Amino acid sequence: MQVDISLTDVIATDEVIALYQANAWSAADKPESLMAALRNSHSLVTARISGRLVGLGNAISDGHLVVYYPHFLVHPSEQGKGVGRLMMAALQDVYANFHQQMLTADGDAVRFYESLGFERAGKTEPMWVYAGNDH
Repeated sequence: MQVDISLTDVIATDEVIALYQANAWSAADKPESLMAALRNSHSLVTARISGRLVGLGNAISDGHLVVYYPHFLVHPSEQGKGVGRLMMAALQDVYANFHQQMLTADGDAVRFYESLGFERAGKTEPMWVYAGNDH
């Protein structure tokens, strides 16, 4: 399986929405806002297999010290096959030396991110103002 990872890919709304829907992320219900957010990210990584979008992640950053990874999705049919690792490796090429890299993980994703070196930040508690009940 050839996975093409890119930090310069052009994404189309229909393929992005399909990926978010496959992962049951509510951002799919706000396509205009979602696409604007992704296109205005500091970095956007994509994964494609035979041209099909199977993974996407973005980074919001000050460009020097801090980076936050708010969205990181792999199509359920491709999870557990190394796609997410390849995507994070591409982001690490950009952000590995940053002072702080942050993300929010839940469920099975916690183990995945721990395997990549992420850990709970001391006694911090995740906090947010959020009008939804999922991603």
